[in-house]
Amino acid sequence: MSEPVVWLTIFVLSVFVGIEVISKVSSTLHTPLMSGANAIHGIILLGAILVTGYAHNTAQLVVGLVAVVLASVNMVGGFVVTDRMLQMFTQKKRPAPSKDGAAR
Repeated sequence: MSEPVVWLTIFVLSVFVGIEVISKVSSTLHTPLMSGANAIHGIILLGAILVTGYAHNTAQLVVGLVAVVLASVNMVGGFVVTDRMLQMFTQKKRPAPSKDGAAR
């Protein structure tokens, strides 16, 4: 087998395994897992910035900048999703009762 076929096979199998694992996660575990994934995305963003800093030609610089942009979007999106999920578990404030004791 040639090397590109091996890499493609590994990629396809990892996609199937990833879909199977993610679909089995219960909703109560999703927020802690998302927070952990955000930390990993921060490390990926830092690595993309460092690698882009050592680019030797235009092609490497462009690929590095695309990696930085995609990692940034992924990380910020993860924080937005985590924040929205955590808002589902907070209680909304009830209006304060009026002076006469009746609710508004």
